[in-house]
Amino acid sequence: MSQNPQFLFDVGSPNAFLSHEAIPAIERRIGVRFDYVPVLLGGIFKATNNKSPAETLAGIMNKREFHAIETERFVRRFHVQPYVWNPFFPVNTLNLMRAAVAAQFEGVFDTYVEAAFHHMWREPKKMDDPAIALAAFNGSGVDAAKLFARAQDADVKAKLIENTQSAVERGAFGSPTFFVGNEMFFGKEQLRDVEDMILGK
Repeated sequence: MSQNPQFLFDVGSPNAFLSHEAIPAIERRIGVRFDYVPVLLGGIFKATNNKSPAETLAGIMNKREFHAIETERFVRRFHVQPYVWNPFFPVNTLNLMRAAVAAQFEGVFDTYVEAAFHHMWREPKKMDDPAIALAAFNGSGVDAAKLFARAQDADVKAKLIENTQSAVERGAFGSPTFFVGNEMFFGKEQLRDVEDMILGK
């Protein structure tokens, strides 16, 4: 297992996007690179009987409002831009996350992840529409046709399943989840504690 901190992510999570935006400054500050691990959030939810915040916040007085305040604090603390809400949320990310694994195998992972997050939460689109996703990625310099074709291969599908099952076995129940060794942290707000643990505080 890598000694680098791990970031378990699904591009369909706005909080994973904000974490992705905050991580580069942390990496520069402490000289450690995060390992990005693609997982399928829907698979984690199914395995753990969890639900998305959109469902869990519904109908609860004050909880959604506090969640918004918490996000504003995160944006200020980590000096990142807030996401643009995707009007098509929730987006089925199965093909997107398979393609993320394919991008790892093909050596274009960083470019793919940046483009995927961008088209989900910077210039939001209906990214579970294959034609829309293809055009979006192509516009970002990603050979989407190649990656989406590769995403249908058995080894790619198996790797995403393996990542997702492993995440659950290690204690994950959502995204963003972080690991420093065997220590798990959940939620973007935990990035401060992740940094402290890496530094031995």
